[in-house]
Amino acid sequence: MGRADARRAQKKGSRPAEGGGKPKKKGIRRFFTWKLLLAYFLGAIALGMGAFYALYLYVDVPGKGNEAAKAQSNVYKNQKGEIIARLGEVNREEVPLTKVPQDVQRAVVAAENKNFWTDPGVDLKGTARGILNTVMGRGKQGGSTITQQYVKNYYLDQRQTVTRKVKELIISLKVQDEKPKEEILAGYLNTSYFGRNASGIQAAARAYYGKDVEKITLEEGAYLAALLQAPSQYDWASASDAGKRNVEARWNYVLDKMVEQKWLDPAKRQSMKFQPPGQPKPPAGLTGQNGYLVQAARQEMIRDLKRQGRPESDFAAGGWTITLSIDPKKQAALEKAVKKQLTDDLDPKAREVDGHVQPGAVSVDVKTGQVVAMYGGQDFIKHQTSNATRADYQPASTFKPLILASALQNGSKTQDRKPITSSTLYDGTDKRPVVDKGAPVGFAPENEDGYSENPVTVQKAMNKSVNSVFAQMAVDVGLAKVKKTAVELGMKSDFEEVPSLSLGSMGASPLEMAGVYATLDNHGKKINPSIIKSVSWKGEAYKLPSPVTDERVVSRNTADGVTGVMTGVVDDGTANVVSSAQYQVAGKTGTSDDNKSAWFTGYTPGLVTSVGVFGEGPGGKQVTLQGTGGGGRVNGGGYPAKIWASYMSSVFDDDEDKSKFDLDTEDGFVPPQAPVGTPSAGPSTGASRGPSSTPSSRSQSPSASASRSGSSGKPTPPTGKPNPPTPPTPPVTSNPTNTATTGDTGNRPNGGRLP
Repeated sequence: MGRADARRAQKKGSRPAEGGGKPKKKGIRRFFTWKLLLAYFLGAIALGMGAFYALYLYVDVPGKGNEAAKAQSNVYKNQKGEIIARLGEVNREEVPLTKVPQDVQRAVVAAENKNFWTDPGVDLKGTARGILNTVMGRGKQGGSTITQQYVKNYYLDQRQTVTRKVKELIISLKVQDEKPKEEILAGYLNTSYFGRNASGIQAAARAYYGKDVEKITLEEGAYLAALLQAPSQYDWASASDAGKRNVEARWNYVLDKMVEQKWLDPAKRQSMKFQPPGQPKPPAGLTGQNGYLVQAARQEMIRDLKRQGRPESDFAAGGWTITLSIDPKKQAALEKAVKKQLTDDLDPKAREVDGHVQPGAVSVDVKTGQVVAMYGGQDFIKHQTSNATRADYQPASTFKPLILASALQNGSKTQDRKPITSSTLYDGTDKRPVVDKGAPVGFAPENEDGYSENPVTVQKAMNKSVNSVFAQMAVDVGLAKVKKTAVELGMKSDFEEVPSLSLGSMGASPLEMAGVYATLDNHGKKINPSIIKSVSWKGEAYKLPSPVTDERVVSRNTADGVTGVMTGVVDDGTANVVSSAQYQVAGKTGTSDDNKSAWFTGYTPGLVTSVGVFGEGPGGKQVTLQGTGGGGRVNGGGYPAKIWASYMSSVFDDDEDKSKFDLDTEDGFVPPQAPVGTPSAGPSTGASRGPSSTPSSRSQSPSASASRSGSSGKPTPPTGKPNPPTPPTPPVTSNPTNTATTGDTGNRPNGGRLP
């Protein structure tokens, strides 16, 4: 090294190496040479292998299956602690693998672990990913082999913990060495959960097809294999439209994988068509309403377990005691109301349509958020689909208040930039084309019985359920905003943002609509109705989320404004049959396209009840209710409203605090206006925002002053029933139009009312 080089080395803080070599590293850098890093890496691997080997020696295969693999009962009680149902031990019947057709075995393997016969029993990559997700709190992670799933089902439990996953890995390796593949597959088939309370493939074959597993065809076996991914969601009898599409896709996936593994001839595969399984058969002892109540509680428990990342098989394993929130007095009153107002009027022998009538109802206490009464059908033994929780029929015009709620919540305006309130004027002309920014959207709804009025206030349009008004309003607000508000209030999100949503063209259940209206009754704070009062598992309390939340999904002004407007539907609209001198009522009728469903969902201060009547023909086909009871069209203001009124008159406790709404809003009830002016092309708005100061036509309606009361905020009913003065003709400005083709809710021309 020359002198210049030496000087440069000294400036850099190092001394020249002897013999002209590289300078030595100083400080912490001398511990991070590439040789040392490689040594560290290899050492870590060796340490990990040593630790794993130690665990391998330490963890033994348990001598017997765990408690979850053994049968137990689930007990259901009413509020008084009386047992209404004791279900099972776990519905399981073990069968040897020789009883399971080879095609069915292959279908399961193709669906769950196509390399089962050649793999080492574990999926290291999938297990590592599962452990990482557990540590990161990301919930359940799939990807385990059939061997691992069998070990989890039979020897361990379903908890998502790192310890359990490590044990699963080690025991799976040992089981793989100790047991033949055939025994592992047999154990997996006998311990897996398939839905319908069926654990094991033999019980599943009986639950879905009513025969032993040895008689199951390949097509049927592929369906059972598909169920393993999501038993409840893929049960054809209760699946949503999306669930049915998913299960068919999964069924096709199973068969395609069999072709890929050369277990199924491609030509035969092409000829195979999916056939839905049979309807579930109820256990003995669940007659009358009990079966529906138990079914609803079971569904709620499974939803909560899934929320925690636990499978529904945890519930099916038994040991649960569920106390229902059903109030015996209110339950009896609801059953009596349905019988008196509807079923006593039916004669299926004389009229075929009477045999197609399926009533359902749910009543929710707003203070607790609990379901206090439920009517699922005339008898669970005869009809296992609960009409209280089914969501396959259109809620029709019971959806319209949600459009108004979205308008108020978002401060929306009409096409001519006027604020949308209860006093806003719209064009209620029959078959009026809906427009957006001056351009037609291709939707022109027909009003019931050709009802036509222009202009008409939003209040009167709600009272008379004018389709053309709410179809235009939905576009004015924005379909995405309307859907967002509806979902936040409690509706499921599986519906499209299309103009026809304004007529309630999606599916919904009485339970769902009761929850939505309960949130409005609760001044905008979210309520998730629950049919369960308390739960314990093996003697230990199990905590469910509170049905009543502090989550405000719409403002109090919005919720109370919609409530005020819906009192007009009762006082001067399609639901006048439920009007009472004892208590105020807010609600909305609904009648779907082709009269396949009719609804009334309404509430007093503190109690919400949703009643639906559905037309169901052979095979579950939706059919018209026209002609039921020897009459004509079944409207929401007919049977549903009469059932509601009969029930409420029996259970109302005459509590002053529950008789009048406590409303705090700028957008309450507007009394009906006299005919105004000459029809115009579009909506406008009145001069004032909010309710008119004119008293309503019925004493129990909230007055305008009650909307913003000074101290108590409670409405003071007028002493008489004066006729409101005819207001001056308000100005009407030009505004685009709108359209749809479904009818609704019993509008009648010339102010006529439903019976």
